[in-house]
Formats: sequence, C-alpha cells, structure tokens
Amino acid sequence: MADGAPACTASMLQIDWHRPWLDLWREPGQRVMQAALAGATLPEALNGERTAPVRFVPQSALPPGEAYERYIFDSGQCPTREGLHDFFNGLCWMRFPQTKKRLNQLQAAEIAAAGVTPLRGPVRDALTVFDENAAFLSAPQPLWEALIAKDWHRLFVGLRPLWQQARLVLFGHALLEKLVDPRKPITAHIYRAQATINSIAELDAWVAADLSAGKLATKPFAPLPVLGVPGWWPENENFSFYDDSFVFRPRR
Repeated sequence: MADGAPACTASMLQIDWHRPWLDLWREPGQRVMQAALAGATLPEALNGERTAPVRFVPQSALPPGEAYERYIFDSGQCPTREGLHDFFNGLCWMRFPQTKKRLNQLQAAEIAAAGVTPLRGPVRDALTVFDENAAFLSAPQPLWEALIAKDWHRLFVGLRPLWQQARLVLFGHALLEKLVDPRKPITAHIYRAQATINSIAELDAWVAADLSAGKLATKPFAPLPVLGVPGWWPENENFSFYDDSFVFRPRR
C-alpha cells in the first residue's frame, strides 16, 4: 500500500453511507473505497471507475511552481492526494463531469488573464467557493424567498411541507468531507438550479451551461445550514433546533 494510503482508507471507514446527503455518492464512493481498502492508491482506485473526463495522478505529478488548475487544463490529469478531500473531489469529477470541466476552464482562463497572484480576485474566489462548498437547490419559490431572507423559521417550520417538492444536491467536495463528521454549523453555499431538471446528468449539463465568470463575480450564493433540511438530521424534528442564532443567523 502506498505511503499515505492507510490513513486515507482509515478515514474512509468513518463515512456513514446511509446519510441522506450521500445518496448520490454512495454507489461510486463505496466501489472506490473498496478498491483502496484492497491496496490501490487513491488515484488508482478513482481511475478504476473510468467515468471521469480526467485521469487521476499522484500529487507528486504536479510540477513545482505549476498552478494546479492550469495543470489539469493543459494535461487532462488531476493531481490527487491520499485523503477524504481528494476522494470526494474525484467522485465529483465522476458525477458532475461537465460542471467540473467548466470550473476548470474558467479557472484556467482567469490564470491566463491575470497570472497566479496572492489575491485571487472575485471570479477565482467565487470559483473556489463553488468548487469546495456549493450545493444545488431546486425548490418552490416560497422556499427560495425564505432562504434569501434568512427567515429560518418560515423556511424550515412554516413551509416544511414544501420541502417534499424541493431537491437539494451537495456538490462541493470540502462540504462532503466536513459532513463525514456532521456538525450543526456546517453551511453550504446554495446555487439555485432550474426547477425542471429530472436527473443528475441534466443537472450537470444545466449548471455547466449556466456558469460564467460574470455570474460568479456577483457571488450568486445563499448560505444554508444543511442539517436544518427536513429529513436530513433527526434533531431538527424538534423545532427548537432552529432557535440557535449562532447557526441560523438573522439577516443583517
């Protein structure tokens, strides 16, 4: 087993694949995990799925001084470290290939235009937030309005039955990594999805087409503490769960 792999597989064993937010990720995730447990490095285990538009390579393949996103764009290879963060990143490349390619294209374009500087600028900042922490919400208009207003009681209690008509899909690989150890303050950056999307492939295509540097520069996100979602966490069945103003913060 490669250096670092034991720690990676040990952390994989902490994943509770029965969590509702992992429904989308369970099937490929468990296969990659089993390959890693059998002795494959994480890049080898991810490449075994053959569904991503990039090839996963060890982190050491990234040349010194080379920008990570630019290297992926130029080579079609994704440097991958042993650990949950890059494990979930690999799964994202499989499930959302068009969106991940679009994010990489936008990052490469920004790097080509401005170079790699200590200050990323609004577009690269938003691209990083999106890649690491975004989630896609398709929901009836009243839910969206309550979310934007940070009217948490209305969103989660008054309009609770409407969540049956909503669909929330987590995307950010750092967000998925954090939720291996679920904690009440964990918050996603919500990107509003088109309501008529019927499959993950359609969602992937729609998001990839919708993303642009101009739109991302406006920071089109709404914060959502994800464990407040009805059906996602047993404790939120007691509505006092939402009284925590350190998590469910009122709008300024």
